Amino acid sequence: MNSLFVCVIREHDLWIVLVAGLLCGVGSWVTARLFRRALQTGGLQRVGWYVLTALATGVAIWCTHFIAMMGFRAGAGVTFDPFLTLLSLFICIVGSVLGFLAAGSRVLPWPAVVGGGLLGLSIAAMHYVGMMAFHVHGQVTWDRPYVIGSGILGPVLCMAALHMALKQTRQGTNAMAGLFAGAILAVHFLGMTAFHVVTAGDGMTPTHSEALKTMTMAVIGMSLVILVMGMVSYLIDDSTRAESIERLRRMALNDALTALPNRANFNDRLDFEIALTIQRRSRLALIGIDLDRFKDINDLRGHAVGDEVLRVLGRRMKALLHEERGEFIARTGGDEFTAIYRIGESGDVAGFVARIEKALSTPIAVDNLEIAAGGSLGVAIFPDDAADRDNLVNCADLAMYRAKSNPLQRVCFYEAGMDERIRERRALAADLRDAIGHNQLTLHYQVQTIVSTGRIRGYEALLRWNHPKLGQIPPGEFIPLAEESGLILSIGEWVLRTACREAATWEPPYTIAVNLSAVQFINADLPGMIRSVLAETGLAPERLELELTESTIFADRERSLEMLRQIRELGVSIALDDFGTGYSSLDTLRSFTFDRIKIDRSFFSSSSATTQTTAIIRAVLALGKSFGIPVMAEGIETYDQLSMLNAEGCEEAQGFLLGHPVTVDDILRSGQIARLEGGPADADAVAAMRTEGVE
Repeated sequence: MNSLFVCVIREHDLWIVLVAGLLCGVGSWVTARLFRRALQTGGLQRVGWYVLTALATGVAIWCTHFIAMMGFRAGAGVTFDPFLTLLSLFICIVGSVLGFLAAGSRVLPWPAVVGGGLLGLSIAAMHYVGMMAFHVHGQVTWDRPYVIGSGILGPVLCMAALHMALKQTRQGTNAMAGLFAGAILAVHFLGMTAFHVVTAGDGMTPTHSEALKTMTMAVIGMSLVILVMGMVSYLIDDSTRAESIERLRRMALNDALTALPNRANFNDRLDFEIALTIQRRSRLALIGIDLDRFKDINDLRGHAVGDEVLRVLGRRMKALLHEERGEFIARTGGDEFTAIYRIGESGDVAGFVARIEKALSTPIAVDNLEIAAGGSLGVAIFPDDAADRDNLVNCADLAMYRAKSNPLQRVCFYEAGMDERIRERRALAADLRDAIGHNQLTLHYQVQTIVSTGRIRGYEALLRWNHPKLGQIPPGEFIPLAEESGLILSIGEWVLRTACREAATWEPPYTIAVNLSAVQFINADLPGMIRSVLAETGLAPERLELELTESTIFADRERSLEMLRQIRELGVSIALDDFGTGYSSLDTLRSFTFDRIKIDRSFFSSSSATTQTTAIIRAVLALGKSFGIPVMAEGIETYDQLSMLNAEGCEEAQGFLLGHPVTVDDILRSGQIARLEGGPADADAVAAMRTEGVE
């Protein structure tokens, strides 16, 4: 150690050593940061960063060595071999590339050890090749222990440096810079301690010429230029990366169309505002906003106009905010926005809502058109209406839906009593989605009879839902839910398929009546679906009767009538249900020949039993006879009603007096039907359907 101290202090110009050490420190700092950046990239870009790192590393090692050599007092004349000097630079750059590639490898075991070993050995190789280029006028001897020590200590320090660097932390990067600088200086000065010169003269031969001083300045300048270029590249890339990250963050948290915050941003902001409200013991308003008639704007004017409407509304909403007061609006859906307002901080919530209403109701000029969007607003208060985020959002939604259903009240505050029913309906609709898969839906069958003889004509399939918690849900409650949500399409197909499959096994082969919803007529391939079900279940088409109300036809008259004609071509019967309660249009009977008219049950209830209702029943029966259409009466519950129908010539009836809706097992036990064990009762009909191309 004493020899090392003597070498550094007495055999070197300390000012030049200080310059070399400073350059080594700067180079190591740049190297550490470039290497960390390389680890954060991939592919060819990563290789490029490795090369840039190795270039900065090689220059730092090489310049440290040669600047320090300029300060070495050899005591004799000195010259440098240009070829070996450049070879030493090449060795440290190539060795650095290999070392950093190995250190960053995801395949090699112990990458820090392998990479550090290569890097440390390249420093040692560079030093001793550089010493071979150092020609001194005298006899040179080497102290072997110091040579071996430099060859061991350099790689060990490099291994430790890369181990810290691979942590990819600020502390690890700084530690790498220090350890790497230590490795360079240790190899150099241990190597110089091992180097001894015995001069032949009196020791007064000058060791530095003006040329060497010029070379020293050139090396320092070159090293600084390369290191500065490397650092500037790092800073530019880091700045660009920071800008890219910020741009991506804005894209991730803001809606591209309106530039308003998106749902993810809204969720984070709402969590923050709730926490702040709890801390301040204040109150917070959440306003759900749903645009009115936005679908009509898209359908009638095109999506480009719809997008422009959203952009304008986004600018208006951004302009109305007092962000310094915590006001916030986000686009959380296609035509839905949500606002947050701190109650008590900037006045009453009604004023904030009024600003939003004005922004929505002011006409928007698009392509020489003036479009008034308007909107429905629902307001919920934290913690008055809800104690957590999810319930608060749900309460605001419920209030908004209530406002949407009431054209006279565009803003509704959450009211537990009024909105609880909406909440229950939404929960029930969610349960209905799982009803088929969990075998909660069943079919009951109600008998239809011939009035004059009492003989069974057929059965009507009626849907029942046995909710696992709520029990039996009335059809009048869940059928509208299914229609609103579109679930009626899949449920209706299940009902038709199940009823046809069951009826195909009956003996006698009674008819089976199945109700069609108006929503099912949205399906353009309804006739194709019916054809497929008949072929699959083996039910003869003439045994199937589909019931629909007159309102179903009036929703899209021409299209519906054409679809009915296609269904009729399959051989299926079609009945007009609930006649007398809807339009009761004679034009409907003229436009399409129904196979049956069903008088609505409301005409036979005790409260409706008047002279006028009896006259209406007679008129409908007479109408049926005039058109040659059989008439069936629904809701028959007393013998007096049945006698009246018989006296008036009504042919068919259905009601509790004749039979309640029951399961197929109950019908089998009653003996009204038997189930064929060999398969469908209509095997011949199935074969005929296949021959005719029904399948």
